[in-house]
Amino acid sequence: MKTTSLPRPPGMMRSLEQFYALTKPRVVQLIVFCAVIGMFLAKPGLPEWRPLVFGTLGIWLVASAAAAFNCLVEQKIDAVMRRTAWRPSATGELGATSIIGFSGLLCAAGMLVLYTQVNPLTMWLTFGTFIGYAVVYTVLLKPATPQNIVIGGASGAMPPVLGWAAMTGQVSAQALILFLIIFLWTPPHFWALALYRTEDYRKSGLPMLPVTHGSEYTRLQALLYTLLLTAVSLMPFAVHMSGIVYVVAAVVLDAIFIAYAWELKQRYSDMLARKMFRYSIVYLSLLFAAMLVDHYLKY
Repeated sequence: MKTTSLPRPPGMMRSLEQFYALTKPRVVQLIVFCAVIGMFLAKPGLPEWRPLVFGTLGIWLVASAAAAFNCLVEQKIDAVMRRTAWRPSATGELGATSIIGFSGLLCAAGMLVLYTQVNPLTMWLTFGTFIGYAVVYTVLLKPATPQNIVIGGASGAMPPVLGWAAMTGQVSAQALILFLIIFLWTPPHFWALALYRTEDYRKSGLPMLPVTHGSEYTRLQALLYTLLLTAVSLMPFAVHMSGIVYVVAAVVLDAIFIAYAWELKQRYSDMLARKMFRYSIVYLSLLFAAMLVDHYLKY
C-alpha cells in the first residue's frame, strides 16, 4: 500500500526560520569557532570529548540567546537600517514576548549544559559574556558613546577564554592573549562596516564613530588599531605559545590587513571598506587556524 508523507505546515517552518534568524547564525559561527580554538589550544594533544562537545553546545546556545535579545532591544533601530530591516524582530513578525521567551530558553539551556557537563567557571564566564553583550553593550554603551565598539569589544573577545576555561577550569595568561587579539581586532573590523553604512547609522540615531567624528578620523583610528593588533598578534610567538608556522602566517595576514587599513586611510571608497570588512573575518579565522596547526605540529 502506497503511503505519502504529510507536508510540514508552512507556518511552522516559517516560524522556525524566523527564530533561527534571530540568532545571527554567521556571527555566532565565528564566536563558536574562536571558542573551539581556545579549547584545542588549552592542553597538549586532543581535547577530552565531553567538555569539547558540551562546551561548544552550551556556548552556542548562550551566544544565540544574546543575539536574539540584541534583536529585541534594537528592533526599532534595525527597522530603519537596510542591513537589518529584514529581521523578524524589526518587521514585527515576532513579538517581544516570543523573543524574550526564546532568548531566555536558549540562555537557560546553555547555562544548564555548561554547569552540569563542563564546569561552573565556564558557565559563569559565559553568563557574564551574555550580560556584557546583551545589556552593557547593547542597552548602555551602543546608544551612549562612539567608543561603544571599543569598550563593548570585551564581551565579543571572550569566546577563546570560555573555551580555555571549559578545558582547564581556569583562565591563564595565554587565554588572555587570545582575548586581547580579538579585543583589538574588533574596532577595525566593525568600523570598516560602519564606514560604508554611515547613512544607515545616521538614520538610526546611534553615535557610531563615522557619524560623530567623520570618515577621516574613523579611518585613522582603524589604521591605529590595526597596527596595535599586529603587535599583539605576535605575542603568542614571543611567549613561546606558538612557533614559526604561526608567526609566518601572522606576519602575512597582518601585512594584508595593514595594507587595507592604509589604503582606506589614503583613498576611501565604500568598495574598499567592504573589502576590508570581509577580509577582517578571513584574517581572524586564518590567524586562529594557523595557531591551531602550529599547536599540533609541536605534539
